[in-house]
Amino acid sequence: MDPKELKRERLIKRIAQELPDGALVNLGIGMPTMVANYIPKDRTILLHSENGFTGLGPAAPKDAVNQSVVNAGGQPVTIVPGGAFFDSAMSFAIIRGGHVDYTVLGALEVDMEGNLANYMIPGKMVPGMGGAMDLVAGAKNVIVAMEHVNKNGAPKILKKCSLPLTAKGEVDLIVTDMAFIRVTKKGLVLEEIAEGVTVEEVIKATEAPLHVAGKLGTF
Repeated sequence: MDPKELKRERLIKRIAQELPDGALVNLGIGMPTMVANYIPKDRTILLHSENGFTGLGPAAPKDAVNQSVVNAGGQPVTIVPGGAFFDSAMSFAIIRGGHVDYTVLGALEVDMEGNLANYMIPGKMVPGMGGAMDLVAGAKNVIVAMEHVNKNGAPKILKKCSLPLTAKGEVDLIVTDMAFIRVTKKGLVLEEIAEGVTVEEVIKATEAPLHVAGKLGTF
């Protein structure tokens, strides 16, 4: 596994550890879908997918792929005992009804006020917002999973988002390949840093000001 994939795996494992026993959790397209592979064995967590499932399991083995059972990103997955299948109307009723405890999704930008931009870059093709707007408004807790900087090395955690917003003030946690950051009324609090990363490196890679927790952890 290359270093980039190792970093992604580390941040996904950290997010999986954050999910409490008994939670109903929605996983967004892309990196967040990997969380399903790292759910702690001592916890019962029900995974929801906006395309009509609860009870998603890890990725399906190659010899047991069912193309009718896929996650929001179209990847073949498994279903745990007790899982359920339903139409999009029911799926979004669950989301909009406030029944989702956590949603994990990617982002293009996040800012110090918990604003999220994750669905379009002006001038480029927009495939659609998907369920992101419903999820961030309906879920009780919103976790962003992303790389700390973009492909050009520019910060993705900003003082103010420059791209069109998906949601305003809805993000609770930001977990990147470098840091675990909590969004609070006083601003962004750096609670943990990734192994091999320094506080100074995180601050340099972040445009928004960070408050460093008194007891800083590592993951």
